[in-house]
Amino acid sequence: MSRSWVLKLATGAAALASVCLLSTPLPAEDSGESLYKTKCASCHAADGSGNTPMGKKLGAHDFRSEEVQKMTDEQLTEITAKGKNKMPGYEKSLKPEQIKDLVAYIRQLAQKK
Repeated sequence: MSRSWVLKLATGAAALASVCLLSTPLPAEDSGESLYKTKCASCHAADGSGNTPMGKKLGAHDFRSEEVQKMTDEQLTEITAKGKNKMPGYEKSLKPEQIKDLVAYIRQLAQKK
């Protein structure tokens, strides 16, 4: 085996390892928080209170409230996917796993209150 061939092989292996590490998905908590910030916070506020100009206008629920927190994950998933009242549904733009991550993040908002 020539030295240049070994060097090329090692370089290729290092490049492949870098690609694999960089393409690792975010943990669910991070992706739920990120999705929340891009899809939900403009109406429901960063803290989940619904205390934004748009949230007040549309009557956005406080995710930290007992009313919302006593809903089942299935109910919150259904509302997120299909929408409710003035809230649009996200089933066409988000994958089921992403909606699950959002619901998990909404649960965390009550703990931060």
